[in-house]
Amino acid sequence: MDGLLVLWQSTGLANFQLPELIMIAVGFGLLYLAIAKGFEPLLLLPIGFGAIISNIPVAGLSMSAAEYALHYGGAEIAQLLQDVLGGVKYSSASIGLQAKANLIAQEYGFTHGVLYHFYNVGIGSGVFPLLIFMGVGALTDFGALLANPKMLLLGAAAQFGIFATLIGALAMNMIPSFEFTLADASAIAIIGGADGPTAIFLASKLAPELLGAIAVAAYSYMALVPIIQPPIMKALTTKEERSIVMEQLRPVSRVEKMLFPLAVLLLCALFLPSAAPLIGMFCLGNLMRETGVVDRLSKTAQNELINTVTIFLGLAVGSKLQAEKFLTVETLGILALGAVAFCIGTAAGVLMAKLMSKMTGGKINPLVGAAGVSAVPMAARVVNKVGLESNPHNFLLMHAMGPNVAGVLGSAVAAGVLLALAG
Repeated sequence: MDGLLVLWQSTGLANFQLPELIMIAVGFGLLYLAIAKGFEPLLLLPIGFGAIISNIPVAGLSMSAAEYALHYGGAEIAQLLQDVLGGVKYSSASIGLQAKANLIAQEYGFTHGVLYHFYNVGIGSGVFPLLIFMGVGALTDFGALLANPKMLLLGAAAQFGIFATLIGALAMNMIPSFEFTLADASAIAIIGGADGPTAIFLASKLAPELLGAIAVAAYSYMALVPIIQPPIMKALTTKEERSIVMEQLRPVSRVEKMLFPLAVLLLCALFLPSAAPLIGMFCLGNLMRETGVVDRLSKTAQNELINTVTIFLGLAVGSKLQAEKFLTVETLGILALGAVAFCIGTAAGVLMAKLMSKMTGGKINPLVGAAGVSAVPMAARVVNKVGLESNPHNFLLMHAMGPNVAGVLGSAVAAGVLLALAG
């Protein structure tokens, strides 16, 4: 009978609690959005799956050895570890105390979960987001931006949403239950750039405990670009403005395309070293693409490498969707602030484009400003679609790609600024 009782206590059924069930439902919700709706499936599918397996009781796939021992190791080991941690929660303890607790737990035979390793190796170190950025650089063509450098201003304007949300996150501290530090607010604000890898990189450095909510918000709003942006674009422009046909872009030479990533890297090294990891890997990927002498490396970065890393990145992010870390009032605040950030960024880009249109005598279609957020190439496609609705002969895709790729650089620069301020 005792054996049956022990067997029953080791099952998931005996250990399931409501928070875990809610998070497993959230995981299935993410899978539904990825599979049935096609919303960012490359990331939301592994994130959703990671959320499901992270919340299976007793399995401990996303727990450290000490966390597993505290939850399921019994009263004796739990008390010993609490004494080591000084009575504080494991997640609130210093890195030194966590390491000491893990060593003791491992001496008792407990091990780290596989998703815990994925997170520490790939995201805790910052490697996965940087490898993704190298792949994105190898996929990016800066021709549209080089042909019309003024579009760089639109990519910069769209980052206004990031800094507006930084202020908003700090202001939320006036509401009971919200306690965002400057580092927390900075990590949340980057959602407004609509750049998933940048959001994950910055959150892993400034607010690891909020990473799950920030990543889910960032990729969810990126997937909702075709729904969120058009109403804002139409509200801020007239039909005549949306119908403006822009001049054809000039051809861009191969030399220009090769020199551009080197120039960007040099400027970054001189003025914003904190952004060097993101900008540097992005420029390396782009240089491999444009030189044409390392096609094998370029194609690997564009395909095999970025695809492999995406799988582990998604699972590692999913490991942060544990019930005790995700089901908090701060998560609701992050989701709300992320939506506001994205809307402000879109509006700021459109308003800057309207100003530039006035200054150039109507040569710039204000819609292209909405592509300043770095959801590449989705934002540019949305701009093209809205433009065609007003003028069936108005093809804005290539014009919108200029501010779109500028937005990628803009979000990386903004992340560097926030890292320098709050890191």
